[in-house]
Amino acid sequence: MTDETVRLTARITGVVQGVGFRYWTARKAEELMLTGTVRNNHDGSVQLVAEGSAADVDSMVTWLHSTRAPGRVENVDFEVSEATRDFEDFRITD
Repeated sequence: MTDETVRLTARITGVVQGVGFRYWTARKAEELMLTGTVRNNHDGSVQLVAEGSAADVDSMVTWLHSTRAPGRVENVDFEVSEATRDFEDFRITD
């Protein structure tokens, strides 16, 4: 895997609000040294934007699909693109 910095944009659906999903996602992102944001959407989904090495972003996608993620993830729609380097850290936003 390359050290290329990439951006992950993901929309996670299922039972992902009111179960600590954003908190645990932020902790996992910090563990992987990713920067970005995670927030609840009005439709009950969660929006994640994270930047880091391609390997760490891949680890985040794997974690999102695993049973270790809190709640009940039914679907993860995601795209990996070129990083914009807009973030200095990882934050939970409203």
